[in-house]
Amino acid sequence: MGALRVGIIPVTPFQQNCAILFDDSEKRGVVVDPGGEVDRIRAAIEDNGITIEAIWLTHGHIDHAGGAMELKEALEVSLIGPHEADRELLDNLETQARMFGLTDGVRNVTPDRFLAEGETVSFGDHVFEVLHCPGHAPGHVVFFNRAARFAHVGDVLFSGSVGRTDLPGGDHDALIRSIKEKLLPLGDDVEFLCGHGLGGRFGDERRGNPFLV
Repeated sequence: MGALRVGIIPVTPFQQNCAILFDDSEKRGVVVDPGGEVDRIRAAIEDNGITIEAIWLTHGHIDHAGGAMELKEALEVSLIGPHEADRELLDNLETQARMFGLTDGVRNVTPDRFLAEGETVSFGDHVFEVLHCPGHAPGHVVFFNRAARFAHVGDVLFSGSVGRTDLPGGDHDALIRSIKEKLLPLGDDVEFLCGHGLGGRFGDERRGNPFLV
């Protein structure tokens, strides 16, 4: 097996980082958080010759899950995650879409499998630990690859900031606990990809993120 690689496709007006995690030798991988613009996501997959084995979701907000059912049916793969606490959000994606005026292609999502703390998901030899990190959304999960020292943190943590907690189900205290008790202890050297904008390293956030002082 080859090295873990990460491709990023910013999608929709939310500029959400839809990610393709893949093995650079086997060219097999997964799509994380297909928030929309499914044609662009599929084109990136095909242009790079990647075989997608599954779709993983970090949480149930429209900007991360809006294109999930369409992509699942197009690729004929399983849809995995997030934690079951986000079931209500996923059941009401079409309502979320109408609120934002984004009705094209958005459908409610029914995962093939929800995830829980302590489980793992994988493709090839690349194994990711599942961490349940509520606060931004009740069922938000983070995917951590210990071997590669890499985490996909969704909207829990950002470079110099943290996820918003003013949406339904948000809880600022829970969010900070998720970051301080589950993410930062993984190590200062861990690189992370977040749901919007540039990622970073946990050590830099531990030392300099004003929300974590």
